[in-house]
Amino acid sequence: MNIKAALLALLAYAIFSSHDIIVKLLGTAMSPIQLVFFSTLFSFPLVILMLVQDTTHGNLRPVHPWWTVVRSLTISIAPASAFYTFSTLPLAQAYALLFVTPMLITLLSIPILGERVGAPRALAILLGFGGVMVVLRPGGTELELGHLTALIAAFSLSLQSVILRKIGQDERRVVLLLYPLLTTFAMMGLGLPFVYQPIEGLSLIGVGSVALMGFVASLLMVNAYRIGEAAVVAPMQYSQIIWAAIFGALLFDEAIDSATLLGAGLIIASGLFIVVREALGGQSENTPVLRTRSRGYAPGSFNISLALKRKSAKRPE
Repeated sequence: MNIKAALLALLAYAIFSSHDIIVKLLGTAMSPIQLVFFSTLFSFPLVILMLVQDTTHGNLRPVHPWWTVVRSLTISIAPASAFYTFSTLPLAQAYALLFVTPMLITLLSIPILGERVGAPRALAILLGFGGVMVVLRPGGTELELGHLTALIAAFSLSLQSVILRKIGQDERRVVLLLYPLLTTFAMMGLGLPFVYQPIEGLSLIGVGSVALMGFVASLLMVNAYRIGEAAVVAPMQYSQIIWAAIFGALLFDEAIDSATLLGAGLIIASGLFIVVREALGGQSENTPVLRTRSRGYAPGSFNISLALKRKSAKRPE
């Protein structure tokens, strides 16, 4: 079943990569704020299907209101930041920087979850951030706003994942899904009047495709995690660097330079080590990286761990 799970995850990340290609194409003529707003709007009917299945009794008042607010805000920041990154940076650079998420999750889990990080994972984190420096090449290349927004997106994804790990046991699934969705819609709506551009027919189809692809890919990921081990499924995200090389060369005339390739390799090696270290058991009390199953910056997607929660009475992962 692990082979089937890995194949489902590879298909999901191929769809996510296609989603990012559309974002990059739309980003040439549309603000990421507008793109996130309308893709979130189009995703409402899809995500509502997830919400109505929460039959647990209770109200919509969060048990942990401040953590819920912080998580909702970070979730709303992540897609706009990632979309801007895709529209301005080569795909391989964008993915390499977004891949620092496991390292940031591990770091944030120390103050928020009380996670203890030993020397092996600490060295993996240093290796990963060394890879970031290789990709950015400070002083050797012109740094752009897209580099910063990539790191902002990665930090936002990491923070919301660690917060979910902290409060997920106490909050209703509908609360954990609904508040971030409404916050994203509201925040992007506030900025929309300043960046709005009329949407042509093909662009409208593209925005709808972004929402649909995020939803379909998330469904595939849910099935992958249901039938396979997290340690097998999680590393499949790094297949996106292959799609970045293919799509970048064919559609955008982008070539992966040696520094980006080396930096991405270091970052991926760091992330893989952290995943394997957590999967071995006994090394991490919270296993926060293994339990971070959602891609996070596709508005049409939904939180995979919360979808899995419906099938299990265990703590959401």
